Amino acid sequence: MDSTEINKISFVTLAIGATAKRMGISATELYNRLKRQNLVRNLLFDCYDTLHAESIAGVAWNVEEALKNWEAKEGGTQ
Repeated sequence: MDSTEINKISFVTLAIGATAKRMGISATELYNRLKRQNLVRNLLFDCYDTLHAESIAGVAWNVEEALKNWEAKEGGTQ
């Protein structure tokens, strides 16, 4: 595993933890909800170059909003 992959994994872990705290849910619950919407890959990993330049508060807000929008599109949380 190269350093870029390690940086991405560290970022994703931090983003999930901060977003879960912001939403008042466990990191496991958030991860499962993001995974159902394929947002772990499509948002956190694929948009790493853009997101990692933001503050962690900004990242958490973006992740929460993206999840809410995707879940609303799919008919809510399951």
